[in-house]
Amino acid sequence: MLVVTEVLAHGCLSKMGVEPDSPARYTLKAGENRLPLNDYLGRTLRLEWSRAIACTHCGRATKKSFGQGHCYPCFKRLAQCDSCIMKPELCHFFEGTCREPEWGERFCFQPHVVYLSNASGLKVGITRNTQMPTRWLDQGAIQALPILEVDSRQQSGFVEVLFKNEVSDRTNWRAMLKGQVEELDLAAERDRLLERLSAGLGDLRERFGADAIRPLDGSPRRFDYPVLEYPTKVTSHNLDKNPRVEGTLMGIKGQYLIFDTGVINLRKYTGYEMSLAA
Repeated sequence: MLVVTEVLAHGCLSKMGVEPDSPARYTLKAGENRLPLNDYLGRTLRLEWSRAIACTHCGRATKKSFGQGHCYPCFKRLAQCDSCIMKPELCHFFEGTCREPEWGERFCFQPHVVYLSNASGLKVGITRNTQMPTRWLDQGAIQALPILEVDSRQQSGFVEVLFKNEVSDRTNWRAMLKGQVEELDLAAERDRLLERLSAGLGDLRERFGADAIRPLDGSPRRFDYPVLEYPTKVTSHNLDKNPRVEGTLMGIKGQYLIFDTGVINLRKYTGYEMSLAA
């Protein structure tokens, strides 16, 4: 058992900040505290939940977190928690039923990128221009390549649905955390997929306009992560069952902390009031 000598951070968790250095640099965000986590690799730490949760939007106390950090009323009311966030092709803005039309105009009606990445194998995904490369680092991707730019989130959803006929849109988080991911020729995969899906992309251009879906001619990016040792078997800590996690911090990848006692996805516990001690 860890003998606590110093409380490093305390407060409600937010998604870890990450910068694309080599390796990536992570910042723990707990309330007003900002802690450079890379500095604690190889040290024994204790993460403990107080059993309190605060909604990340309105701040009210909630017994359960919905949609990564929301109370139930906010989860049901906010546009950012609607089903079309996970499935943009189901956008219902033009039907007049968007939960928050002003929010939709601000976040959904701006350029989005369709990309290929490699966190546990070839994957297709979408993100706003402003979220590159954070989106890829949050997934634990070792490679990423933007391939198309579109005018809106809904259009990116239609393109992603087309690509999902050929390639997965999911990350195998266990494989990602084992670190046994082989590099891919993403440029070659892009060319193969664009050729194979040319007819479907042509249909979408006919629907939305010839310039609505634009090819991108960039080079793949590569990412490294601060990991001393990858686990051979991935076991996951669950704060709802055991509010205390202890162990030596062996690495950070995606939004996961890798301890010698198991891994924990901090993003899952957004809004949880935590203490981190050494």
